[in-house]
Amino acid sequence: MRLLLVEDDEILADGISKGLRQSGFAVDHVASGIDADQALSSNSFDLLILDLGLPGLDGLEVLRRLRARKQLLPVLVLTARDRLEDRVAGLDFGADDYLTKPFDLPELEARVRALMRRGRQAADVEVVYGPLRFDTVGRRVTANDQAIELSARELAVLEVLLQRGGSVVSKEQLIEHMYGWDEEVSHNAMEVNVHRLRKKLEPAGVNIRTIRGLGYLLETKP
Repeated sequence: MRLLLVEDDEILADGISKGLRQSGFAVDHVASGIDADQALSSNSFDLLILDLGLPGLDGLEVLRRLRARKQLLPVLVLTARDRLEDRVAGLDFGADDYLTKPFDLPELEARVRALMRRGRQAADVEVVYGPLRFDTVGRRVTANDQAIELSARELAVLEVLLQRGGSVVSKEQLIEHMYGWDEEVSHNAMEVNVHRLRKKLEPAGVNIRTIRGLGYLLETKP
């Protein structure tokens, strides 16, 4: 899933980005409110992590413009502003959650996962497809009560396919949701990820079918 991190502290942003990428998220980073507003206007993201004290354009104004454009992606405010009136303002401007600095990375990741589940309107923490069970909290996949060991990239591919609910997913859609701006990726690399995932799912009776010219379709074997 693709996140936009808006944080002007480069050291903090680097640590957050590395931690989230290790958990399988694609992370794009900008350091100013103006860059954030432009990125949100021209790109598709699954979640926004937003600092408030930004150069160029305050985070609350970024948030106000986002909601004025009727963009509904979940927003997690991450800021040193810890006064009650600041928290109330952030939520009133359209934030879905509010986390103050300093914080622990595992809590940030848990809040990100919770917001993304809420954004997908998923009532359960587990996604079931045929024999597959995907624990969105523990980031684990099982089939017939047996664990399937997946890399972060393989897990990301599977998550996108599961979210599309049996619809064809193009290579471009997979790349868009799995990789950030500063990550170089080719269609061949994506094909390798899909191939490896397919081999791991086949023993469980789940197939990733290649639809020539269109993309990939997750389906159970008859």
